[in-house]
Amino acid sequence: MTTENNQFEFKAEVKQLLNILVHSLYTNRDIFLRELISNASDALDKLKFESNRGTEYPDKDLPLEISIKIDKEANQIIVSDTGIGMTKEDLINHIGTIAKSGSAEFLQQLAKDKDSANNIIGKFGVGFYSVFMVAKEVTIRTKSFKAEENAIEWVSDGLGSYTLNELEELRKRGTEIVISLNDESKDFAEKYRLENIIKTHSNFITFPIKLEGEQVNKVTALWREPKSSITKEQYKDFYNFLSYDSEEPLETIHSSVDAPIQFNSLMFIPAKTYDLFGFNRDDYGLDLYVRRVLIQHKNKDLLPEFLAFVKGVVDSEDLPLNISRETLQEDLIFSKISQSVTNQVFSALQKMADKDSEKYQSFWKEHGRVFKLGYGDYTNRDKYSKLLRFNSSYNDDEKGLLSLEEYIEKAKENQKEIYYAFGASRAAINMDPHLEIFKSKGIGLLYLYDPVDEFVMSSLRNFNDYEFKSVDQVDLKKLEEFETVTEKKNIVDDLSKDDELHLSSLLSNIKEILGDKVTEVRASTRLTDSPACLINPDDSMSSTMQKIMNLSNKDNSIPKRAMEINKDHKLIRNLLHVFKSDTQDPFIKKVVDQLYDSSLLLEGYLNDPHSLVQNINSMLEESSGWYVSLKKK
Repeated sequence: MTTENNQFEFKAEVKQLLNILVHSLYTNRDIFLRELISNASDALDKLKFESNRGTEYPDKDLPLEISIKIDKEANQIIVSDTGIGMTKEDLINHIGTIAKSGSAEFLQQLAKDKDSANNIIGKFGVGFYSVFMVAKEVTIRTKSFKAEENAIEWVSDGLGSYTLNELEELRKRGTEIVISLNDESKDFAEKYRLENIIKTHSNFITFPIKLEGEQVNKVTALWREPKSSITKEQYKDFYNFLSYDSEEPLETIHSSVDAPIQFNSLMFIPAKTYDLFGFNRDDYGLDLYVRRVLIQHKNKDLLPEFLAFVKGVVDSEDLPLNISRETLQEDLIFSKISQSVTNQVFSALQKMADKDSEKYQSFWKEHGRVFKLGYGDYTNRDKYSKLLRFNSSYNDDEKGLLSLEEYIEKAKENQKEIYYAFGASRAAINMDPHLEIFKSKGIGLLYLYDPVDEFVMSSLRNFNDYEFKSVDQVDLKKLEEFETVTEKKNIVDDLSKDDELHLSSLLSNIKEILGDKVTEVRASTRLTDSPACLINPDDSMSSTMQKIMNLSNKDNSIPKRAMEINKDHKLIRNLLHVFKSDTQDPFIKKVVDQLYDSSLLLEGYLNDPHSLVQNINSMLEESSGWYVSLKKK
């Protein structure tokens, strides 16, 4: 629609869009410059394409660049490029009408979720209109690369119409956009403000972006360069720029994928973790670019959370510009990119583990705790499992690490389970009575110190057909099949038949004393050094997992367990002697209560230590009296 003075009416859907824009739909007005720079970059790319195909066009001496100038007195920003330019028909079709890719859908999406508009502007070819967030009037002066076309001027206040006029004066090829800022946007007429926007969103545009004559985008889009042409120092500089870390990265992962989708990625594994206390758990993600334009800073969907230590960028050729966060999660191309970059990280870590174990141990020390959170990633379970590392009884100290494959290599013949014990430290684990049978049989154990390790074991369940078993869940019959490799420290005579009968009565008496605190009391075949321990019922979860679940449920109750008694321990033999003399001797109850409380203490279930301490003090008092009597003799 046109009038005599070359005034045109916007299409209905454009009016609707502009009305939404003018009424402060957008919270992030910075994106207007990002969109104009992206359009300018596209115009320059199109001209390069025409040049490569041999098309003749004027002003070939013009450098391919984007220029931004500020006129503070006029309160204006001028964005220009030396690209392909536009004809009158181009202006009507591309500026006067929303792109045919789905204007109705775009407006419907805006109506549903106005907060998502920042992310979808541009998706439907409406990126230019974001300029009206900051402008009270916009002027476009453009000259097509086609020599026969005249220069055209387009002017609009964004309220429903625009004017088109031919420019009589000669003008060089390209497009110039003059933005007259509205009163709410005068702060954009500051160089530092525009420079920050360029560095944030458009720093890696291929063509020079000059602000007031100075090039702003000086950092090369290194991920687009061939790996063979990049030095280690360049990688370090880019990593420092990206992460604000002054150190060298531990590992660099640079990849270019052409099929079935085309994208480039450059990722780094930091040498150190700086989030020591978990305060910045949400501060992760890869920067997502589409054709060098930053679409989303720290996208959290490209990599799973347990790879959050990875820093880097991913640049896609196939994703639509300004795709929304909501659509990203459902986009098939994005899903394939995510799967591919995840595999790249796994491959790099496995290569590091295979080729440089010392380097991998450095990685594990810094990032292993986060990596272990991947126990629920069933898609990558095999890759994840091979990269796990634990301290073990095979290591000389708590600093040593062992892979699951290395554990299996060291396992005994016919051993089909991977055994593990949990504790606060290596010393604490070594004091666990449950370990005694493993030590006597020479069976290795994984030592777990982090609560997340329990979730790792219970989620994985097995590795290479070896089932994970906690030391308090083992089937003793399987362990008894292995030969004993250590000698008993305290050799005692076998019990007589009479003593065996009395022992059976003593065990029954202990059960009466403890009552419902235990499910049963029985003689142990697993203990060699300790007098007693508490045992989980068959097929129950491990003690550590029970404690974690109780903690999450705010449950302070003590689970009922069986108590095992070491009949060869000197304390139990003495207790048997007392029992044979007097089944009601109060010393028996005192010892039984002490054994139970001590077992609870080792298990981490002793809620009230007062009775334990009182009992210990009483026994110390009595034993000191016996000791003094012996000394006097």
